[in-house]
Amino acid sequence: MKKALITGVNGQDGSYLAEWLLGKGYEVHGVVRRTSSFSRKYIDPLHGANADSPSKLELHYGDMGDEKNLRKLVEKVRPDEVYNLASQSHVGISFDMPEYSTDVNALGTLRLLDAIHDYCPEARFYQASTSELFGCADESPQTEQTRFKPNSPYAVAKLYAYWMTVNYRQTYGMYACNGIMFNHESPRRGENFVTRKITQTVARIALGLDDHLSIGNMDACRDWGYAPDYVRAMWLMLQQEEADDFVVATGELHSVRELIEKAFAHISIQLEWDGEMAVERGIDSATGKTVVKVNSKYYRPIDIDSVLGDASKARKKLGWEPTVKFDQLVELMMKADMEVVATAR
Repeated sequence: MKKALITGVNGQDGSYLAEWLLGKGYEVHGVVRRTSSFSRKYIDPLHGANADSPSKLELHYGDMGDEKNLRKLVEKVRPDEVYNLASQSHVGISFDMPEYSTDVNALGTLRLLDAIHDYCPEARFYQASTSELFGCADESPQTEQTRFKPNSPYAVAKLYAYWMTVNYRQTYGMYACNGIMFNHESPRRGENFVTRKITQTVARIALGLDDHLSIGNMDACRDWGYAPDYVRAMWLMLQQEEADDFVVATGELHSVRELIEKAFAHISIQLEWDGEMAVERGIDSATGKTVVKVNSKYYRPIDIDSVLGDASKARKKLGWEPTVKFDQLVELMMKADMEVVATAR
């Protein structure tokens, strides 16, 4: 039985990956931080007394900022595959917490790579890289050959992690690869991310709990995919004969405005837009009520207008294809948040 170690197992990608690997018959070990909150609703059914499968998720306390702890974990588990999904993953927050973001996202990756090199150098390593590496890219769509131009503390830290992964592969012959993941969402997305904020707030509006959505830059465009599809790509990267780096993306571009319109359409509200920039608002065409307002506090100090990926290499070498389109993704998230909000009333 293969053993896998997942950092950040409590997050969106980590929980889906744990489910995927358990379904493949892996012995799965997950790393979680010790906090005062024990909310682990996505992984609770996968471990301990709650698990109804012979293959269970075993949890370990750990932190990407604690080198000694990480080394102990790697030495104890001696995994066949390591998936580094832990990070301070919010771009906007990285401007407020640049030092912490760098310690976790950059140096944390180095600590983990070094532990693997010392205790289980044959293990296969996956690093969660990001389309934020490209910044305001020189070309569109972006491929594995596109020049990196990071423009946030988050992206700069992730760039360090990217190149350290390549360095350990080239210097020590380790099987280490980067998944350059474009935006991927699901009902498990954190509530501080724009997609989930939109679907959850629209659900609250539908149930009379909020009267409007407050949003930042609606004209930002992203390549949005479905998280379980992207988790499958992570696993496929570690099943190849040779380690390599891959862009994972849908190749479709959609704006935040379009996402908002589709979310409101789910609750039978058609939007009309009035005004421009910071005074723009979205109006319910049936009632005349303002249900979307722009708030400049949600703008980033530096923002990327458009991010579009070309996953041709992943399609060809991994046999990977996305299965969920943008419209389906918004529908999935809206249905889930309607249930979540209704249950919490």
